[in-house]
Amino acid sequence: MADSASIPAGGQTTPFVEIDRAEWAALAPATPHPLLETEIVQLRGLGEPLDMTEVAEVYLPLSRLLNLYAAGYRQLHRSTSDFLGEKARSTPFVIGVAGSVAVGKSTIARLLRELLARWDDTPRVELITTDGFLLPNAELIRRGILDRKGFPESYDRRALLRFVSAVKSGAAEVRAPFYSHLSYDIVSDAQIVVRQPDILIVEGLNVLQPPSPGHSLAVSDLFDFTVYVDARTSDIAHWYEERFLKLQRGAFANPSSYFHRYASLTEEQARTTAASIWQAINQPNLVQNILPTRSRATLVLRKDSNHTVKRVLLRKL
Repeated sequence: MADSASIPAGGQTTPFVEIDRAEWAALAPATPHPLLETEIVQLRGLGEPLDMTEVAEVYLPLSRLLNLYAAGYRQLHRSTSDFLGEKARSTPFVIGVAGSVAVGKSTIARLLRELLARWDDTPRVELITTDGFLLPNAELIRRGILDRKGFPESYDRRALLRFVSAVKSGAAEVRAPFYSHLSYDIVSDAQIVVRQPDILIVEGLNVLQPPSPGHSLAVSDLFDFTVYVDARTSDIAHWYEERFLKLQRGAFANPSSYFHRYASLTEEQARTTAASIWQAINQPNLVQNILPTRSRATLVLRKDSNHTVKRVLLRKL
């Protein structure tokens, strides 16, 4: 790893068990593959070579592990309710998925939603991204931090905490703001509604952050399992640049896109612009805020330069 590691390398004391890809793939050999290849194509992000083999060898075992954790969570809830003499309704199992821009965490969150919903005991799986809890652009401009969008201070962290707390408490219906990647802003008259799921997946850059100064609780304290998607910083920078070029040729061409001004750039100009944005915003956010939370995860997926997972680190119980 080229990054400053917060997870000790081999030979040192570590709270993680490190499993290579072949060993990991062999852990759930009888798990059926519930997705069609066409579904996988629809789930993968720009430039991500997600295929049937990757799903079978990496994400099916992960879905099985998460299913076991969720079942254990429900059993613990029943035992605790019996101990207290209560008939409390089981509350959702909450999974956090964290990692850098362009590392593939959104694809992984979508994939896990589909896989976990195929298990008989968790048919209702909801996915929420923290994009909806970004402060509106007007507020970011007022605070002078529009160029720090994605940094911890650009989110309404109290609103996110209230949202997950309400879902976790078993509320019948909880609403979250809706974020448009086309307009690059919160849509004031749109919402996402979550209704008592079996599992809630919360995906975002900084979801593993500890409580901020002066606060006793963070959204990460409400998670039952957390996944950090990891890769070399140089690889992520390359993926970001390639994704920017694909967006420039595609979504940015829409006149309604916030980034339409980039649509007419030459390839050389687009690469220069992508590198500049990465170095000014995304890399500092990764190094200062996101990467330091890696060691707080329950499980780390380490990707190789071709976007495939090469090893898995699982926190010891």
